[in-house]
Amino acid sequence: MSVIAPALPGTPIVSAPDEVRVMVVDDATVVRSLLSRWIEETPGLKLVAALRNGREAIERLDHARPDVVVLDVEMPELDGISTLPKLLARRRDLAVIMASALTRDHAEVTLKALALGAADYIPKPAADGGVMTSAVFQHELIGKIVALGQRRRKRLLPPPYARRPMSATRRLGGAVQRTVKWRTAEPELAPAFKIRTFSAMPPRILLIGASTGGPQALTKLVARLDAVTETAPILITQHMPATFTTILAEHLSRAGAKPVHEAIDGEPVLAGRIYLAPGGRHMKVARRDGTAVIVLDDGAPVHYCKPAVDPLFSSAAEVWGSWNLALILTGMGSDGTSGAAAIAAAGGSVIAQDEATSVVWGMPGHAVAAGVCSAVLPLEQIAPTVSRMFLGARP
Repeated sequence: MSVIAPALPGTPIVSAPDEVRVMVVDDATVVRSLLSRWIEETPGLKLVAALRNGREAIERLDHARPDVVVLDVEMPELDGISTLPKLLARRRDLAVIMASALTRDHAEVTLKALALGAADYIPKPAADGGVMTSAVFQHELIGKIVALGQRRRKRLLPPPYARRPMSATRRLGGAVQRTVKWRTAEPELAPAFKIRTFSAMPPRILLIGASTGGPQALTKLVARLDAVTETAPILITQHMPATFTTILAEHLSRAGAKPVHEAIDGEPVLAGRIYLAPGGRHMKVARRDGTAVIVLDDGAPVHYCKPAVDPLFSSAAEVWGSWNLALILTGMGSDGTSGAAAIAAAGGSVIAQDEATSVVWGMPGHAVAAGVCSAVLPLEQIAPTVSRMFLGARP
């Protein structure tokens, strides 16, 4: 691993204009060193600091000028949840990824951090050795850094460049894709994109898929869907591990008028219920003896995710056809597009969250680019539109 050379006090660290600048803050030496190496080995990323605690992060923030901070939850002197608001008070546009252990206490703290302004989180494998050997953890972490870093740098560009990806961003996305076989950059779209006509039939089922930024978006959305929850079932897939989905269900229950619960294999899908895919299993639906039921699938990850959105959407298209209304919210990657295409082909409708209100416009952007959406709306307009549709009004 290369070493960051010391600079004169007050001298900012210089990087190429298209590089995403990353700060790592973790008290575990092995983890800190490993994350630093992964970042340095990824084209388009620049490690600007590797620090032991939140106090050091605050002291080095102005000097290092990171685009993205990977911030451990539990550290001595100043922990992650105490550090986060101090960092954001200095740099409101900073993208912070909380690194958390897979425990209930850490899940609670992580969701609190998201509410306080963290952009995303990443669950650590059970032990330092797990971090060192987990290819999935490496893929997910680097993917999140690239996506959030590109998003932040794009927003800092002056108009008209802020409206479209720069050639440097495209080169960065291409370099990463060639090196590690994934795509994390937001999709490049023409100024005008194809919009489908909404289904003529009022929806009876609401499906929601989300990833990066999803917990924050879902909290706002669920609080405004009372009209829907009175008459229809809502099924949600959020990219999250086990334990975290349990805590998310509790948080969403407090935000809305109806309780949200982790789905149970074989239970019937009923109006007035909100079902959340449990971490570590895909949530699907099937029809048994004339009744729609939940099916939990322990199959392989889809788009590196488990649960994934595509299995829910695709199975719902088979079971309910034109009754479906699907929402694709903020998230990294392309999960949901294939399932959304199945819903549209079966006569249902799809709404995507717009770019301006998405933390990362990967999932909704890919669905829009594929031409499977009937509307692209800011987050604050989605709930009123959905509620009117379920009451029989045209959107």
